[in-house]
Amino acid sequence: MPTHIAILFAVCLLIGFLGRYRKFGFWGYFFGSLLLTPLIGIILLLASDPKKDRQ
Repeated sequence: MPTHIAILFAVCLLIGFLGRYRKFGFWGYFFGSLLLTPLIGIILLLASDPKKDRQ
C-alpha cells in the first residue's frame, strides 16, 4: 500500500474519531472525509453541533 494512501486513511480515521460525539457520528465523518477530502471532513466537523443527550 503506498504511503500517501495509508496517511489519507489514517487522517480520515482521526476525523471520524474526533466526530464520534458529533451530529453524524464516527461513520458519518469517516466516510464523508474519505469520499470528499479530509479538508472537507474537518470543515464539516468544525461546523457541526454536538449530539443532544437523550433524556
